[in-house]
Parts: sequence; C-alpha cells; structure tokens
Amino acid sequence: MSETVDKTATPVTTTDDEKKRMRDRVEALLKLPPSVSTGSVSIGKKALSYAVSASFVPVVANMSDTHKGEADAALFLTSYTQHIKGVPLDAAARPLLFAFNGGPGSSSIWLHLGALGPKRLVIPDDGSMPPPPYAVQDNPHTWLEHFDLVFIDPPHTGYSLTASDAARKKMLSVDGDVEALAECIRAYLTRAKRWGSPIYLAGESYGTTRGAALADKLLDLGIALAGVILVSCAMDIQSLDFEGKNDLAYGLFVPGFAATAQYHGKLNGPQAKSGAAARSAAEEFVTTEYLTALHLGARLPTARRKQIAQRLSELIGLPTQLVLDNDLRVSDATFFSELLRDEGKIVGRLESRVTGPLGAKKSRAWDFDPGLEALLGPYTMAANAYFQSALGVASDQKYAVFSEIAHKEWNWLQGESKGNSYTSTSNSLARALRRNPHLRVLVASGYYDLGTPYSASDWSLARLDLTPEVMARITHHYYEAGHMMYTRTGDLLKLKADLKSWLQA
Repeated sequence: MSETVDKTATPVTTTDDEKKRMRDRVEALLKLPPSVSTGSVSIGKKALSYAVSASFVPVVANMSDTHKGEADAALFLTSYTQHIKGVPLDAAARPLLFAFNGGPGSSSIWLHLGALGPKRLVIPDDGSMPPPPYAVQDNPHTWLEHFDLVFIDPPHTGYSLTASDAARKKMLSVDGDVEALAECIRAYLTRAKRWGSPIYLAGESYGTTRGAALADKLLDLGIALAGVILVSCAMDIQSLDFEGKNDLAYGLFVPGFAATAQYHGKLNGPQAKSGAAARSAAEEFVTTEYLTALHLGARLPTARRKQIAQRLSELIGLPTQLVLDNDLRVSDATFFSELLRDEGKIVGRLESRVTGPLGAKKSRAWDFDPGLEALLGPYTMAANAYFQSALGVASDQKYAVFSEIAHKEWNWLQGESKGNSYTSTSNSLARALRRNPHLRVLVASGYYDLGTPYSASDWSLARLDLTPEVMARITHHYYEAGHMMYTRTGDLLKLKADLKSWLQA
C-alpha cells in the first residue's frame, strides 16, 4: 500500500516514564512465546499442509555509546513452513520468501492475506467494499506452493515496536528501515537454520523502495538473493510526486488517467474502444508531443498550447479549459476530483476503478481515497480476528494495519537521496543485479493504479544503469486492476501463473 509523500518528519518529545514504558513493552513482546499452529489448504487436487508461527524477533542496532546490548526493536513475523505428514520439507532445498508492504507505515497484511498466504480475504472483483462480516478463507492460490513464507511487519506497523526514541528515529527512515529489516532477515535465517535456502524478497509499493535497497544491503551481509519481486513499483519517488516544478509525474500519469477515463465511459473516438486503446494513444501522445510541450513552458506558442490541451482533454476526459487553467499540468488530485464531478463522484487513487460520493457541497478537496477505504476496514477486522483467534497471538496491543506514527515521522532524506528531495533506491537494485549474476527480478503493475502507475514503473526500470544482458534478468507483467491487483480474481490467478513461469525460466 502506498501513501502520499510527506517529507517533513514530525518531532516527538518523550518523557522518562514514556521511555521506560517503551523499553518495557519491547521486552515484554520478546518474552512472549511463539504462537504455533498447523493448517492445510487444497491447491487443485493436492492438499498442502503447513506449520505457522507468529513471533517477535529482536533487532539490535547499537544506537548509542550508552547502549547496553538490549534489543532496539521487536519485529513481528508470521512464518509458514510447508510440511508433509507433519515433517518439514528439506530446508536446504526449499526456497524462502520474505514479504513486506510499504506505506511507509503499512503492515504486511495486504500481501499476507491478499495473495501470498494460505488464508485470504476475498474482495469483489470490481474493487468495491464487501459487506461485513470480514473473515479469511482458504487461499488455493497461495505462494506457499513455491516458497516457505515469512511476513515481516516493519517497526511501528503490525505489532512491531521500537524500544527508544533513538531507535524509532533511526528505523523510521529510508536507511534505518533497510538496516533493521536486513538484521531481522539475518537473525531469522540463523534462528530457523535456513542459511542453505534460496532466498527471495517480495515487496509492495514502498516495500519495493525497501526491497530494492535490501537487495544490495543483504549482499553486504553475505546474503545473495535468488530473486526480488516488486509489486506496484515505487523505487523512484520523483516519478510519483507532483511537487514543485517536477514535470516528470505529469507525463507519467497520463496513460493511467486515460485508462481510468475510458473505464468510466468518459472518452470518445478511437481511444474509447478499450483500456488498451486509451493507454496506447496516451503513451504515444506523451512521448511525441506532451513532454516537449511541458519542457517549453511559456515558450510554447498559444495555438500549439491549445492543441496540446485539446488532445490531452480527449485522452483523459477532462474539459479543455480545465487543462488550460492548469497550465497543461493535471495533477492526480485534480483528476480524482474532476473526472466524475458531473456524476457527483470522486475517483480512487490506489484502485481507480472504484469511486466514492462527493459531499453535498461538491468540494474540490479530495479528502479520502475510495479505492483504499474499500479495503482498509475489511482487512483490519479480518487481520485482527485472524491473529487473535486463529493464530492465538497473545499481545493485547493494537495491530497497526497502517501506522500514523511511522507515516508522520518518516525521514525520506537519506542514502541515495541526500542532496536531492526525492528518495531513490533504483541504483541499489541495479548495483545488486551487477554484483549478483544470479539475481532475477519480477515486477507487477496494475493498469488502474494511480498511486504507482505502470508507466512510472516502466520509466524507473528503463533508467536503471544496466547493460542489455543484465536487463534481461528483469521481467515486467501488467494487470487489469489497481495497486493491490491481486484483489481481482483474474489478476490473482495471472500473478500466480506469472510467478510460476518466472521461477521456471
């Protein structure tokens, strides 16, 4: 799951009593015994048995000179290990996948209960919110068929917590987050005696930002990955941000706007025939005309400006005058609130097929994402029920599906982004691919994702500093839904099939 970038971290003051409570809470979590159970799921005609363990892993990061060796954080992990008649499969040969979501500030519940795990929350194929009650059911398309699975909740998501102000400040940052998860993965491999397994990562949204950096960081720890799976890419934040004079995002979002406008019946002419026709026309317009027009700015002749505005209007379903009034630059927020204004609706960001009602005043403020709201409540309730009732997790604290603390305090200006206002970890992925000749990458993008549009992912991958021979180890697939494309049954099946083909290649 992806949220709007806020580069200003909110300072937090903590009293001595609060500091002690932070430390005590982490120590209490680490003393909890793992919640262990077994289960079975049918995949076709085959019954797959597994053991599941929900537990906390200590992360020590030596935050200061006064550090006494205590854990700086307790990270919550849910692991699934395939069994045959109660006996684990050979760990030396069995691949192991570590999975996480993004935000930053999101727990791993979306990939966990949306697509990868042996249990799944079913969402209507159109992305709309299902009625209650919300409960998981067997997932016959679980990735447990191919890997043992470990879902990691980063600091201050899920049940995971840090033990001090210093730890929280460091781990709620681009670099600190990567260091914490790298240490968590190293610790798990040692505890579970899985150093002999082929290791994979799967990240979604900001989890791809994290995953790209981890691919390189883990090599520094001697952990050579077999593969990285990037769902809804966000490696280069510049491609997603409409801030300031960044014209890049305006061009990269147009194909997604066009597909969305076609889906909602707002186009005419050849581009109205299908989503594919709308995307193709938009892609050609962006590369042959639109980017040049944006580059020229005020130097663009008036007649040509009107031509560009009219063509953009035809492609994205907004009035020509509105495009002109916005200086040919239509932001995501403008598109969300204007496309269906005549119908009294706003358009979703993470799932643009989904709409929500405008208020009676028909304000132009886009104050909620109907694509996200359709999922947040159901996933939150299903996750809490699953962890507490099915898995028996003993913690009485809130399971943070999405953490406001992590989101508000996040420090974006780290690592490769120093000296630049935009976080970028694509260089880390490129370096990892050059360092590790066996590393392969699978990328998944939804056509109706207006949080991390498919065309922005295309751009990011095309900008990797790689030779054609190394680029050949990257595979990119596309899907007919949004950010969490796996909520649509057809895309869930396609994603699993694409994964299988990628693994067999």
